[in-house]
Amino acid sequence: MSPVQELLKNEIRLPSPPAIALRIVDLVKREDYSFKQLASIIESDPALIVRILRLANSSFYGVPKMVGNIDKAIAVLGVNALKNIALSFILSEAFKDQRGERFDFDHFSRRAITAAVASHLLSAEIGFKSDETFITSLLQDIGVAAMFLSNRQEYLAVLDERLVSRQPLTVIEKQTFGFDHQEVGSELLKMWGLPESVYLPIRYHHETANVPQHIQKLCDVIRMSDRLAAIYYGSSSVKNVRNVKDMLLETFDVVATASDALIDSVAEKSRDLLSQFDVPSEQIRPFSQILQEANEELARLNFSYEMLVVAHKEAKDRAEKLATQLKAANCKLRALAFRDDLTGLYNYRHFNEAMTRELARCERYGRPLALVLLDVDEFKKINDTYGHPGGDLVLQTIATEIRKNTRHVDVVTRYAGDEFALILPETGQRGALVKAESCRALVEAAKITINGKAVRITISVGVATYKVEKPLQRKELIAAADRALYLSKQNGRNKVTVST
Repeated sequence: MSPVQELLKNEIRLPSPPAIALRIVDLVKREDYSFKQLASIIESDPALIVRILRLANSSFYGVPKMVGNIDKAIAVLGVNALKNIALSFILSEAFKDQRGERFDFDHFSRRAITAAVASHLLSAEIGFKSDETFITSLLQDIGVAAMFLSNRQEYLAVLDERLVSRQPLTVIEKQTFGFDHQEVGSELLKMWGLPESVYLPIRYHHETANVPQHIQKLCDVIRMSDRLAAIYYGSSSVKNVRNVKDMLLETFDVVATASDALIDSVAEKSRDLLSQFDVPSEQIRPFSQILQEANEELARLNFSYEMLVVAHKEAKDRAEKLATQLKAANCKLRALAFRDDLTGLYNYRHFNEAMTRELARCERYGRPLALVLLDVDEFKKINDTYGHPGGDLVLQTIATEIRKNTRHVDVVTRYAGDEFALILPETGQRGALVKAESCRALVEAAKITINGKAVRITISVGVATYKVEKPLQRKELIAAADRALYLSKQNGRNKVTVST
């Protein structure tokens, strides 16, 4: 299984396409499907019918006569266009109700729909005919949403890095994960059963080299649609407009006057389409209007050119400083969320997430997993004798000794109070016993001095393993390790006991 497939199958549940989408996909895979069969599937969902008819009668298509039923919609729009419109509505619903810290799914949807509008208008401008421009442009960044939902904290770090470094998102994604959202989006749509004509262009829409020849033009259109949408949703609109005009001329031979009209049309048509998708809309004004308002404001302020340059540089410096501070603050917050302040080990929250993730991996691949619970012997006596500072020093010493004996794949946590836990992937009973005994011996040999007095500390250890032939749930595995730990305490402490 590839790393991308591994990501999409982890414990975070990704949205799934509704059953009606799967029925449409299954139908259009057949070469002999009929218009009536497609209409019959669409007509099984009254809400979908209404939305399609609203769109067919909107200014986006500008049909001369009112479209009153699906049969007429097929006649006016064509069966492939209708199929893609239906799938676009349905698949956009899959992510509609998602929520995420610092990830605005409404903004994500608005930009996706604007990109779809841009591809439709650009295709008409350059005379490019493809049934897939709308849906591929709409879904081009679905991999971004999937990566966020699968690895929220890691992906927020990617977004922070992009804000500070201004590197392309795909570059930072590959540095962090080893793959980018193009690969994830393409694989997700392939898993959902969409045809290659949809998922393959999404795999290459940011690429300028190594693109299969038969989809080169479509990939150029998708990439251009993303740049057109960035004018209205990006942070550097003026720069984006300049880049868009250069790309339109260089790639599609669209001259300046035509590109100006295209940029404005994207805003005008997007307003109507956003309402068809029931996406909360922000007022999108044509860029020419934005420029006009800006020029009028500058005239009122009576800024000189030199003053504008200084003001721009100061604003840029402030923004870069703020972005750097924000990245550092977010990194610190993420660390605090999953780390124990006293020992520096992972905390109970991270333990729960790691256990769920590793057990899911065991179930998928049939691989072993061990859980080790450690408890400080007579810790209350240490606290009573040396006070809480002494107890804290003991816990810090144990954390240091345990870390000496772990691999980078092992998850070491402060489980609760004076109890620690080790999650050992790819480790069977024998390996876990060796690891547990080594930890016990390291702690026993540790030299610790409290108030000038040498203090000997020991731990009791319980070991439980996940076996392919007898799988355990998370609570069962923890309970088994806890029982083994209790037996170590009961049998004299400073021992390792393996659950049977």
